[in-house]
Amino acid sequence: MGIESILSKAVETEVADIFLISGIPVTFKCNGKQVRYNEEKLMPDSVETLVREIYAISRRDTKNFDNEIDDDFSFSVPNLGRFRVNVFRQRGSVAAVIRVIKFGLPDPKKLGIPESVLSFADTKKGLVLITGAAGTGKSTTLACIIDRINNSRDGHIITMEDPIEYIHRHNKSIVTQREISIDTPSYLDSLRSALRESPDVILLGEMRDYDTISAAITAAETGVLLFSTLHTSSVSNTINRILDVYPSNQQQQVKIQLSQILKGIVCQQLVPTTDGGQTAVFEIMKTTTAIQNMIREDKLHQIDSALQAGAAEGMCTMDSSLLKLYREGRITKDTALMYCVYYENMQKRLAM
Repeated sequence: MGIESILSKAVETEVADIFLISGIPVTFKCNGKQVRYNEEKLMPDSVETLVREIYAISRRDTKNFDNEIDDDFSFSVPNLGRFRVNVFRQRGSVAAVIRVIKFGLPDPKKLGIPESVLSFADTKKGLVLITGAAGTGKSTTLACIIDRINNSRDGHIITMEDPIEYIHRHNKSIVTQREISIDTPSYLDSLRSALRESPDVILLGEMRDYDTISAAITAAETGVLLFSTLHTSSVSNTINRILDVYPSNQQQQVKIQLSQILKGIVCQQLVPTTDGGQTAVFEIMKTTTAIQNMIREDKLHQIDSALQAGAAEGMCTMDSSLLKLYREGRITKDTALMYCVYYENMQKRLAM
């Protein structure tokens, strides 16, 4: 059992993740469920052999692996696909989790990404945030938006990713893609450098800390269109998360800055469907004059009402998106309740 046969089987069966962990067989994650590749339990030495094969086919330096440092990188196998791997140690032995990324770019229609999300590609400047827990498809949504920009207008698109997942070809735009730790030391270094590279669109893989968030806001103020991600679950939580990294004496100034540069926030989840698959569900905010005032005047509790009132502009709350899926018969009542934001209110709406 070699790594290439495992990767081939994973691509063939449309697997999302592969787990190489001693004590259990090779395990695939497909539609949110675990499936064993076979019955043969992996031993520590067999996991290490498979991981070394990954380093060999990716031509990756084994320095981190040999020094027992966690390693995160991506690689391609010709005629098969791209893969993102995290190598780590647990219980004293090597382990790895591999994300499967098909060649080519995702089809937003098949993924159920609504036009109101894709239309952020038409934005010319400011800050757009795609948020959600790890593994909910933020990178895929961003890839679809970047692809639309690339196919629709001239410009220089710079992406900063850790690691690079989807490969974008030069089309109407020039697309430069920088991988953290290989092409540039950090998000912050890459972002500072990008402002001297005639950017029109910047994709910042993640706003992780005060320095990166502050630099991203400054970059958006220069007139570029900047996309980034946060691990937050709602529009109001996203804004609060940004404000909370600043000292209290700076927060009012940041509220004013955000009200001026923030063009939209998309929060997303992956939920199980009644046919055994998964679908993305979205909360969408597009900044209006009313929402600008709510941000500036610290009235974030009113944003949910603004999202409900902004349906004509393509806005919606997470709970209304879940309710729509339930009424279409695509998810169960239990799923709607499990993934909703306001449990008691959702119970009442489901009972109507």
